[in-house]
This record gives sequence, C-alpha cells and structure tokens, in this order.
Amino acid sequence: MGSLSSRVLRQPRRALAQQAQGARAGGSARRPDTGDDAAGHGFCYCPGSHKRKRSSGAFCYCHPDSETDEDEEEGDEQQRLLNTPRSGYFSSMFSGSWKESSMNIIELEIPDQNIDVEALQVAFGSLYRDDVLIKPSRVVAILAAACLLQLDGLIQQCGETMKETINVKTVCGYYTSAGTYGLDSVKKKCLEWLLNNLMTHQNAELFKELSINVMKQLIGSSNLFVMQVEMDIYTALKKWMFLQLVPSWNGSLKQLLTETDVWFSKQRKDFEGMAFLETEQGKPFVSVFRHLRLQYIISDLASARIIEQDAIVPSEWLSSVYKQQWFAMLRAEQDSEVGPQEINKEELEGNSMRCGRKLAKDGEYCWRWTGFNFGFDLLVTYTNRYIIFKRNTLNQPCSGSVSLQPRRSIAFRLRLASFDSSGKLICSRTTGYQILTLEKDQEQVVMNLDSRLLIFPLYICCNFLYISPEKKN
Repeated sequence: MGSLSSRVLRQPRRALAQQAQGARAGGSARRPDTGDDAAGHGFCYCPGSHKRKRSSGAFCYCHPDSETDEDEEEGDEQQRLLNTPRSGYFSSMFSGSWKESSMNIIELEIPDQNIDVEALQVAFGSLYRDDVLIKPSRVVAILAAACLLQLDGLIQQCGETMKETINVKTVCGYYTSAGTYGLDSVKKKCLEWLLNNLMTHQNAELFKELSINVMKQLIGSSNLFVMQVEMDIYTALKKWMFLQLVPSWNGSLKQLLTETDVWFSKQRKDFEGMAFLETEQGKPFVSVFRHLRLQYIISDLASARIIEQDAIVPSEWLSSVYKQQWFAMLRAEQDSEVGPQEINKEELEGNSMRCGRKLAKDGEYCWRWTGFNFGFDLLVTYTNRYIIFKRNTLNQPCSGSVSLQPRRSIAFRLRLASFDSSGKLICSRTTGYQILTLEKDQEQVVMNLDSRLLIFPLYICCNFLYISPEKKN
C-alpha cells in the first residue's frame, strides 16, 4: 500500500478505543477466540451471560441478565480487562481532559513519512495478538508506526527482527532508523556488523550509503576488522570518498580503485598546490581522515610514496607524523627502549598498529606485516591449529634492520572470526590485550584454536604496539 499522502487518518473513536484495549489480564491484548464470525464485525461481550453477541458497533456493553452481586462483580472485572490499554498513545488520548476523550470521530495526524497505511494496519493488528509477522522490507515502516502509537511490544519485536536481518543492503537503513526511534541495541548491532565487514567484505554500494559520521566512528575504532595494513584503510577511504562525490558511478569493485585514482588525478590539476582535503570539496571529509593512523602508513616506502603522490592528505599532517616516528625510532635504537611494559587500554586503542589476514582454507601459513616496526621483525605462523608469534633477529632475512637487544616486548591483541554469507558473525575468539616479551629468535604460541573456530575462510586481525608513545611533560 502507498503512503498516507494526507497524513491524516480518520477513525471512529470506538474503533480506536477497541484497538487500544487489552482483552486479557496484564494487557497482553490477544484477540479473544471469536471463531468464523469475527471478520468484519464488532462484538457485544455480555458479562452476565458470558456470551458474545454480534453488534453493529465496535463494542456494546449489555446489562447482565442476572442482577446478582456475583454477576455484577464478574461484569466489572471483564469490563476492567477490556479497558486495559496497550497503547500509551490512545491511553493518554482517551483519559484526562483531552478533547479526543469525548469525540466520536478521531483524526490521527501522521507526521512521519516512514509510516504508510499497511504499517498502520500491522500496528493496529498487533493490539490483538502477541506476535505479528514482520518482513525485513517492512520493518522500518512498522517500527515507525509502533513508535507513533507507543506499542512497546511491537517496537521490541521490530528491534529483534532488525538484529536478525542485518546485511549489506539493510545495515545503513537500520542504523539510521535505530537512531531515529531510539533502538540503541539495534544501532550497536549495526555498528558491530560494519566494524566486522567494512574491510573484510568491501562493497561499492555500501560505500555509497555510509555517511561521514558513521565512517568516522568506524575508522576511529580499534575494533575495526582490518585486512592487510593501515594503508588498506586509507585506500578504502579514498574509494569511499570518491563514491560520496560521484554517487552516479556504476562499475565493479575491481574497477573502483582505478577509477578513483583517475578522478583524483584530474582534480589535482585544479588544486593549485592544495591537498584535496583542503579544498571545498574535500573539507567535509577531514574529520574521517583525521582518524587514520598515518604513522603506520609512512613506515612503508611504497605506501609513503603513494600517499604523497595522491596529495589528498595535507602535507602538514604528514610532516608532524614523520617527526614523531623519527623520534620513536631514535628512542628504540639509542635509549634502550624495549617496548611497552604494562597494558594501557586507552593507549592501545588509540595508537596501535591495525593489521589482518584472511586464511582461505586450512593449511600452514607464515607471514609478516610489512613496515618498519622499530627493529622488531615479527613472524606470524598458523599451523596445526596454533597461531605463533616469533621474534626474528638472525635466522631469517628481513627487509630492514632488526634490534639486537636481548629482550623486546610488544603489546598486542589477536582476534579471529568467521562470517556467514550475510556477514553475520558465526564464531569469534580473542586473546584480549596482552604483553609479550621475546628473546632473540624466540617464538611463543599465542592462541590454540578449537574445532569450532575452524570455519574457513578464517579472518585474523591484530593490534600491535611496538613502542609506547613518548610521554609529554
């Protein structure tokens, strides 16, 4: 059905009163068993005879056949139950001194464009039964109607439906609606889904829908499930920004990065020496790019060259990070800095290196995440259900110099996860934040996987802190 163009619904007061009343104790409001004669008719509930009579109106309260005290008490009790309100909206309307309490025709103003006739019908129908069938395609409209009529049970059911049906097509709409209608638990679930899937299952249509405020939360979070390294977050942001600026673009995900680079290359001709984020087009995106951990991008030569060439990030941002990293390297090499000695959760969440790896199938794997990690060459191995960290100093070649200090420490958190086809988390495990101290070429098992986690592809995400930020006086 279409939306309510006039946004006004006219109903007899009695009909609305019937819809607002509960038919059982406690206000559960399940429709009484009316049999085949329920359709299209009101009913007269006669407390004295305990019989239903067909009536032309919504409800007709007849005098009992017997005038005994017992029958009167039963009649009063049944009438009390019939008048138990389920809807706070109608309960307020029909009580007190509101003008609607004495009107025969009630006009309902529908200020919410999300509400249509079909959603109202479902909402009214929920007054007579504990559960109604809610399709994911209709849940936002029904939620809007339920909030208007203050139907707490239906609101809760909509929330549960939304949580169970979050996917790439619904997540942004659900997140917005959850914020509008105060469903914090749904909003949290949507954010969790996005943190898990933004990088692991990139999608061009999702990039188009993600707002600046939502993307800012995702990029700033230490719980973002990163694949590869921080440079890949920058690349994803670049593609997202292009689609925000050119939403009409229609192509495959494989073509997206090439098209993005071509578009920004053309824009640079008009920058006049400015970085893109300093232009009028780019300024709205500054708050998102501010959450990039640039120190882990410039630590890799190829990545540093790309970010300089793109001229998206202002040079002042990069200059301060180069200085910060240079002093950190000097501390690691000349000041006997051996790494973090205690867990500082705030420090780890705000400054840790974010990286990840996808294991497509079971087997044996060994890898390192590229970049200069202050002389700490860390090898990661997956074998026989074990994940092992090894400090490499002498046994294997590496791309940069390594620290020869007898002992080095890192703070880390390791997470593993598997997802179903809709991006819903099937299973996960985490080490939590830990400190690991390794001697030269020493290795350590950091996680032993049980069979429940061996659902491939398996996604591994790590947060590392190789050296603590220098304390400022």
